[in-house]
Amino acid sequence: MLSALERQIFDFLGFQWAPILGNFLHIIVVILGLFGTIQYRPRYIVVYTVWTALWVTWNVFIICFYLEVGGLSKDTDLMTFNISVHRSWWREHGPGCVRRVLPPSAHGMMDDYTYVSVTGCIVDFQYLEVIHSAIQILLSLVGFVYACYVISIFMEEEDTCRNK
Repeated sequence: MLSALERQIFDFLGFQWAPILGNFLHIIVVILGLFGTIQYRPRYIVVYTVWTALWVTWNVFIICFYLEVGGLSKDTDLMTFNISVHRSWWREHGPGCVRRVLPPSAHGMMDDYTYVSVTGCIVDFQYLEVIHSAIQILLSLVGFVYACYVISIFMEEEDTCRNK
């Protein structure tokens, strides 16, 4: 959950509305799964396991989006629902990046982000986004296995209580 919160913060900084919505839902479902584990509610844990499969799918999509796999382009406004021209926060603020604001051209718009020059990045922003998604996938897979284990324990206890 801490990893999702960290990701949520950076998505808010970059005005990435699609990931913000996904992260918010993920945080809610993780809390629901934790509640289900503490309160012995297997249905809540099943909801968590189904969500985990969707979450892994979403993160695979993000990886494909930033690596431009299958006709996807990281330069589109897809992650902002075509509302704004914002991009990943890491694009201008990654490790080692030097950000310079260049004067806009005469025919350019003042709101356009093309007049920001970024140089010297140790790691390109798309790889940072891919790393974030890969970490989310690994944590989700661990959570999925743990949730399946907890569900099996709960069902086993329920069966032994019925047999008595």
